[in-house]
Amino acid sequence: MKRFLYLSLALLLLFSCKNDRKDAQEQFRKRQQAILERNGEEEATEVATEEDADVAVEEADEVAEEAREQPGTTAGDKVVGIKDGDTIVLLRNGKEETVRLYGVDTPEKNQAYGQRAKQYTSELVFGKTVRLIVNNTDRYGRTVGTIILPDGRSLNEELVRNGYAWHYKAYSKDQNLANAEVDARRFKRGLWQDPNPIAPWDFRKNQRTGNSAANTPNAPIPAGATKRTVYLCNSSNSSVYHYDSACHVLKRCKEEIIKITEAAAIREHGRRADKTCSQ
Repeated sequence: MKRFLYLSLALLLLFSCKNDRKDAQEQFRKRQQAILERNGEEEATEVATEEDADVAVEEADEVAEEAREQPGTTAGDKVVGIKDGDTIVLLRNGKEETVRLYGVDTPEKNQAYGQRAKQYTSELVFGKTVRLIVNNTDRYGRTVGTIILPDGRSLNEELVRNGYAWHYKAYSKDQNLANAEVDARRFKRGLWQDPNPIAPWDFRKNQRTGNSAANTPNAPIPAGATKRTVYLCNSSNSSVYHYDSACHVLKRCKEEIIKITEAAAIREHGRRADKTCSQ
């Protein structure tokens, strides 16, 4: 009997130990699972952080690359003087530098729209920081170039587009300036409101030659000149007008050919009739 009791007690203890072992194993497994899950989250966080950092670096590189590709529109050149519509003074590297605008010619100060052109230029750039694109140097030692406004527009083009300057075709083949003048002529902006505006180079030429009769309403004209159509080469090197548009002299013109009345050719441009192809 005692033997049976000892055997039963031994079996009970053995069963109890097995259960305890299973419980201990189960608890150990749960702890391990929790640790693995926690470690997995930390690793995932680390990976995500690394990926975010890589993305941030790539985005920063892209922004820097875009900035390098975009042309700069600002420079340390301050406008400190306005001599006339197409000539300004910049302060560059601590020194004043006179700049003649490339490809444009504004009316002279004593010419119609001369003062308005100067005022317009002053309103756009005086006291402001601009960017100068140098083209060359003229015979007077002035820098010839394009002025880029703080907002990225070209002062040269704005003057022509708004009718305060002519496209100086004798020294420029810039298509943007040519298109700007066409636009100004079409909508009669600025100086194009006048029926027969005088090109500044013609005005200067008449001043040099002392042609006081030209550019005045009292210049003598032939009978019928107010109705008769003539043609002239819009060049400072030409001093005549032509009755025949097919004249071989006129065909040598490398500039714009203007169709105008004979009276305007005499009074406004100071021209005389060409005898080579005259009627």
